[in-house]
Amino acid sequence: MNSSARLPHARHYIDGAWVDSVQRSESLNPATGQVLGTFADGGAEEAKAAIAAARRAFDTTEWSRDRSARARALFEMADRLEARRDEFITLLARENGKILGEATFEIDLAIPKLRYYAALALSDHGGAAEVRPGTFSMTLREATGVAGVIAPWNSPVILAVRSFAPALAAGCTVAMKLPGQTGLINGLIAELVDQTAGLPAGVMNVFTESGNDGAPLLVSSPDVDVLSYTGSTGVGRKIMESAASTLKPLSLELGGKNPMIVFDDADLDATVPVLVKAITTFSGQFCMAGSRILVQRGVADELRRRLTPALKAVKVGPGDDPASEMGAMIDTHNAQRVERMVADAADYAEVIVRGGRDGAFLQPSLVEVADLSAPIVQQEAFGPVATFEIFDTEGQAVARANATEYGLAASVWTRDVDRPLRVGREIKAGTVWTNTWGMVHDQFEEGGFKQSGMGRLNGLRGLEEFQETKHFIHVAPRD
Repeated sequence: MNSSARLPHARHYIDGAWVDSVQRSESLNPATGQVLGTFADGGAEEAKAAIAAARRAFDTTEWSRDRSARARALFEMADRLEARRDEFITLLARENGKILGEATFEIDLAIPKLRYYAALALSDHGGAAEVRPGTFSMTLREATGVAGVIAPWNSPVILAVRSFAPALAAGCTVAMKLPGQTGLINGLIAELVDQTAGLPAGVMNVFTESGNDGAPLLVSSPDVDVLSYTGSTGVGRKIMESAASTLKPLSLELGGKNPMIVFDDADLDATVPVLVKAITTFSGQFCMAGSRILVQRGVADELRRRLTPALKAVKVGPGDDPASEMGAMIDTHNAQRVERMVADAADYAEVIVRGGRDGAFLQPSLVEVADLSAPIVQQEAFGPVATFEIFDTEGQAVARANATEYGLAASVWTRDVDRPLRVGREIKAGTVWTNTWGMVHDQFEEGGFKQSGMGRLNGLRGLEEFQETKHFIHVAPRD
């Protein structure tokens, strides 16, 4: 990122070189409206250049076959991110709006993930057997080729790393599109790439666009062999349609409408603070946000009594203010969108807590609703709002939990030892927590059921999303 007179300007990084664009856009602090800097705002031209560079690097370098080089590069990138940790955290809080603790959480997730995939680059698994005398079979994993990565604005660093780190570890080269809402953070990510000596030119290419001219080319181009996308279910469906012509493998982590099921025997002292964080973390702009509270009737009144003042007491303020407990949403438009969603819900449900709005700041809301077909139940809010739904039996809890098209995550709150596994097996979701929320581990896969996506990220499966399996059959020559 180079600096003009006063404000920084972020550029693309393509084929080992910094690239500017004719169009420059401003990066704004969503909390204050302050201009933080400018960024090169790309499109189709930059996407084509990134794809071409990644294609050349995959076809002409030893990157896909040199696992030691891949490990060294990822370890080096992790070290460089760790060295600039505070810089990333501060800018993330200002440009993205999230509070300092959440920005710290994001960066501290990204560093070990890079190291995890650096180590995984050195490992491999397959099978070998003499299937009959003199006939041998062996399977090997190979890099798929050029990987397209499209990462979202809500957690741009960790969600970019979650896709490009396994792609690089697998031996793929990468063309990555990052969102305009975090143009300056994108520039810091590009700097990490530039400063990582072990990355040959063209192996990792990063461009930013606020429009939608470049990203579709990552999906449709025959020179992109595999695509990893994190974002909305609606866009995920369009990606599947566009990718059909090339039959490229897709890894899609999409939307969520995640139930938090509170049984009568739950420890409410421990439960309530976590439910509040599940609603307010990243201002609710989180695919795994706890957007539905399903509570058993026997404890419903008490949980409602506790949640109401807890949500009203959340201190909303600038992300870089240490006193803030929840930051601004990404922009005023999205805050207005969620505000309207809550206002519309008042026509068919009871708004227990209605969060007020000031610009991009939106206080959390809680809406009590019985009708499973209600929009507030079925539609992803992507903001600090949750439903409050009452059930009587365990079977009803499972039925309600599964009553949306989504299946990303869920949590079960109970003191019963057997219930979490019994209920968890019946919930159609890729991640189920017991008496906790929002916990992920690098070595264990995550992803969605139903309309929440396909494929898996993290773990060994995250690496395999960017690999093909080749079967070798060898017949020994006769004497």
